[in-house]
Parts: sequence; structure tokens; C-alpha cells
Amino acid sequence: MIPIPTLPNLRDLGGWPAGVGRRVRAGLMFRSTDLGRLDGPGIEALGNLSLRTVIDLRTVAERQASPDQVPPGATLVLCDVLGDAPDAAPAQLPKVMADPRSAAAILGDGKAEEMFERGYRDIVGLPSALVAYRRFFATLASADSRPMLFHCTTGKDRTGWAAAVTLTLLGVSKEDVMRDYILTNSQLLPALRSVADRFAVAGGDPELLQPVLGVRPAYLEAAFGEVRQRYGSMDRYLCEGLEINDSLRQRLRDELTEKTIND
Repeated sequence: MIPIPTLPNLRDLGGWPAGVGRRVRAGLMFRSTDLGRLDGPGIEALGNLSLRTVIDLRTVAERQASPDQVPPGATLVLCDVLGDAPDAAPAQLPKVMADPRSAAAILGDGKAEEMFERGYRDIVGLPSALVAYRRFFATLASADSRPMLFHCTTGKDRTGWAAAVTLTLLGVSKEDVMRDYILTNSQLLPALRSVADRFAVAGGDPELLQPVLGVRPAYLEAAFGEVRQRYGSMDRYLCEGLEINDSLRQRLRDELTEKTIND
């Protein structure tokens, strides 16, 4: 975790084991929430990462509501994952928060979990998602674009899938991919405690927000399940869905992983 109070859930993807004798390089890929709340000290701290690219995975409405404050020297790249389904669950937190008293009808009795699992399937299958993640990986593939930071609104769903696919491509185990994903619960939820408090004051049940503000293994599994259903395997999703051929995949592994010290 990189401690910037106005940018929670900011972390480096580096360090994860990536097959025998290798690990993901540090300092090249970062994930976070959106950059709309950065203050002066936050922008200065983010500048210390020497970012060349910021990838925004949000919808048009989300970007308009909270425009990124991009650090000096970085280029903003837009990759609208949910452009074909802007009402999908991962983009609907502001709407739910705006009407706490009706939240039970929207989120209660397992509805929130069902919404998010469906939303994760959209993250894999929507045409806009395929276009967005193709652009994401085309950008990542350029050495001139790194170090790069990618984010959505809370840095957990669209961002979580981008991280999961990237780590999988680099040879990180399914168990460690899930560990990185679940880190959001410890790194983001404390920062959102005031959100839950305001929700309660406005008449909502904060317990309803737990499956909305955090992440659950079932959500990421829904995305992997959609990959299997549509493509049969992650390899085919990478090749046919995201247009990452074997040559590009190997180059990304060569450039984004390194030998461990003990190798």
C-alpha cells in the first residue's frame, strides 16, 4: 500500500511471484481509486511515482462527476469498460448512495451480490469492455507508457479485473491473483467508513453497503467463469478477446517480470 490519504487503495502490482524464479517488477504498474479527490500534497506524492500514463476505466458520467487530476508528465488514456452498459453495478455506487432509504429494495436479499456478479460478467463480455481492455494492454505494451496507473471509481471492480488479467498473463498463480484482489477490503473499506456513516444518518442500513463497497471472491470468480463460458480458457480470452498474441504475451512477461534474487 502507498499511503496517500486522498487516493486510497493505491498499490503497486509488483512483487507477486510470477512462475518459477520470477516475480512481477515493482514500480511499473499501479492501481487505485479515481484521482478526482487529490489535493496538493496528494498530487505531489503521486508525482513521486514518475507516472507516464494514467488509464481511466470509468464511464463518461463518472468522469464528468469527478474528473481526474493527472500528475504532471502523465498522459491520460480513456478506456470506458462499461460504455455499452453504463447502468451496470460497478458504476452505480453514486446512485445507490443518493437514495439510502430505497437501498434495501435494490440491494437487500442478495440482490447486491447478484448485481455485482452480473456486472463482472459484463466486464468480460461487453463489446465496450473488450475494446477498453484491448486499449489497456496496447498501452501497457509500450515501454514509453510506463510507469502507469490504472483506476475506475473505487479501484476494485473494473480495476480489479484489469489487475487480475495482467497478473494472470504474467504467470502469477490464481491464488495470488485473488490475494491481490481481496487486498481492497483492507485498503479501501477503512477509507470509506465515513461513506457508510453518512448512509446510516440518511436512513440507510450500512450493512447493505458491505457487498457494494468491498469485494468478494465470488465477483472475480464470476468474471473468470464468463471467460470460460465465452472462450473456453484464459489463453483464448487473451488471444481472441484482447488480441494479445503469444509474441506480445512473452514480451510483456520479459519486460514486466524479473528474476528473483535467489534464482
